[in-house]
Amino acid sequence: MLANNLANVETGGYKADREFYSLYTSLDATADGQTGDLSTLPVIENHWTDLAQGDLRNTTNPLDFAIDGEGLFGVETARGVRYTRNGNFKILPSGALATSDGSPVRAQGGGQILLQQNLPVEVQPDGTVRQGEQTVGQLEVVSFDRSAINKEGSNYFAPFAGATPKPATGTILQGKLEQSNVGPAESSVRLIAIMRQFEMLQKAASIGNDINTRAIQEVARVVT
Repeated sequence: MLANNLANVETGGYKADREFYSLYTSLDATADGQTGDLSTLPVIENHWTDLAQGDLRNTTNPLDFAIDGEGLFGVETARGVRYTRNGNFKILPSGALATSDGSPVRAQGGGQILLQQNLPVEVQPDGTVRQGEQTVGQLEVVSFDRSAINKEGSNYFAPFAGATPKPATGTILQGKLEQSNVGPAESSVRLIAIMRQFEMLQKAASIGNDINTRAIQEVARVVT
């Protein structure tokens, strides 16, 4: 998980995965003599996605968009409607506004945003897209409860069955991109600590194995 976070430090709009801890009680745990409490150990039960906003970087590219606040861009992918925070868009030969992988960006209410290649594009804070003196559409920007979406590959989120999108409260900023919310220094330090812990446990297991081997050999020698 930490390695994947580090691999996506430079991925626009990427949201870090973090672990959710619970408490584990061993079957042979003994109760405290005074309190009667059983000793417990932390255990990683599952992971969750940190949806905190990343830093917003100026790009001056008129087809780069960032959401300042809550919200996700709607995208029509080959797998169905998906959502992303990565606003690094482009114009397809067909004129459709699309993500970097060629998936058309959805307009409010469905459909595509169709643009002309040779005209400047202007996007309002509410997602309204204008080209020249005409309004050509409005970006679909919605939000979900944290438990209603699941992270997919290619920096997309997929809603669970029955999840209903809500109007987003964030504003659209043109010429900016949201950066990954992964803290590279923190993740690197934690990854190194985990590697060192693994090495210690591996060494302890090796020592225990050596002790067992020597015990068996000594018993065999005594019997002989």
